[in-house]
Amino acid sequence: MSGTLSFDDLKSAVSAGKTDTVLVCFVDMQGRLMGKRFHAVNFVETSYNETHCCNYLLATDLEMATPDGYASTSWETGYGDYVMKPDLGTIRPVPWLEGTVMVLCDVLDHHTHAPVPHAPRAILQKQIARLDALGFEAKMATELEFFLFDKSYDDIRKDGFRNLQPVSGYNEDYHIFQTTKEEGVMRPIRNHLFAAGLPIENTKGEAEAGQEELNIRYSPALDCADFHSIAKHAIKEIAWQHGHAATFLPKWHHDRVGSSSHVHQSLWKDGAPVFVDASAKLGMSKLMGHYMAGLIKYAPDYTYFLAPYVNSYKRFSKGTFAPTKTVWSVDNRTAGFRLCGEGTKGVRVECRIGGSDLNPYLAQAAMLAAGIKGIEDQLELAPPTTGDVYEDAKAGDIPQTLRKATETLRNSSFLREAMGDDVIDHYTRAAEWEQEEFDRVVTDWEIARGFERA
Repeated sequence: MSGTLSFDDLKSAVSAGKTDTVLVCFVDMQGRLMGKRFHAVNFVETSYNETHCCNYLLATDLEMATPDGYASTSWETGYGDYVMKPDLGTIRPVPWLEGTVMVLCDVLDHHTHAPVPHAPRAILQKQIARLDALGFEAKMATELEFFLFDKSYDDIRKDGFRNLQPVSGYNEDYHIFQTTKEEGVMRPIRNHLFAAGLPIENTKGEAEAGQEELNIRYSPALDCADFHSIAKHAIKEIAWQHGHAATFLPKWHHDRVGSSSHVHQSLWKDGAPVFVDASAKLGMSKLMGHYMAGLIKYAPDYTYFLAPYVNSYKRFSKGTFAPTKTVWSVDNRTAGFRLCGEGTKGVRVECRIGGSDLNPYLAQAAMLAAGIKGIEDQLELAPPTTGDVYEDAKAGDIPQTLRKATETLRNSSFLREAMGDDVIDHYTRAAEWEQEEFDRVVTDWEIARGFERA
């Protein structure tokens, strides 16, 4: 059994005793899979229609705390239910778990059955619908970078997250010998995900010891986000099954390179790419220019959706391949946006700002909204930047802290128009809470630096 399954396929597998468990999942604010494990018979008989969850699950943090300040849910309103509505077009096997399939859900209001506006999948679906009204389809691909460690999650936690040792001892960027040593984990990741219906392209070593990258084929935007979330979840589970830990923390050590999640994107119409104009410079159409101009102009507004935590901003440092400027360049990895495939039918733009911790639904939705705004306003694309963009004093800056990104999000009239005040207020509160939680903690760095000498 491989690839996506129809509901009839699932019923047949359940009847034959091949499937006994259905993971019924939705994606939370942090991009994680949340949900329930159903006995497969119950699912195919009744629960395929809907199930329920507590509405705090879309107003929590990484620790599953219940912060105050959200309009959508609170202790005062009693923390009611949401409806989890299975999208039966997303049923797929989970080959690394015996007898198990997965289905993704949309999240609906318990009383009205309308989509919950701040649910990540709904946010992306709204921007896809706006783009569809203009006659276009977005295709995207994300690169998933992560670190693989010697020890398991439990052992690392018991050690207080200290003395972390990656699985390799040196930079393994494109390194075949070193990555051969890691095939005990990486081969199952590729093969299990492919069997689950994800169009896996490859894995490779990245530019640090123990750093890996998984690449998934270009797909329609919603599929891309679904694939990303499923793959990230699977990588953690498969690493755990083999006694290792995988982290998508963007910067786990100040002396180590960070992990990103670059997003490639282009627009299509009637099955043909509309970013292509063979007669134009670099093969870029005017439409592509408008779209990219929107991406760049509004990058500070949506940086939070690319870098949602305090740690996210530790990655932005010159000389590390992580960008610090909101400009574009041609095949230049020091810029925030890189033109790829110039002069070919594969011409596209790569956003290099996002970290490995981004929620793909939110990141893709924000970039689509910016691109749509660029098209609607026919924004003109500035000439490409050349050379070392880190040293370009004239280039606009990416917000360098979560505090700054929170303010640009809060004050973004463009995002409020595109996504709605309720959505922006909801995620602004999430950003504020993350900063508040960090600000109250005394860090190891402060103690070591000042314990004796202050």
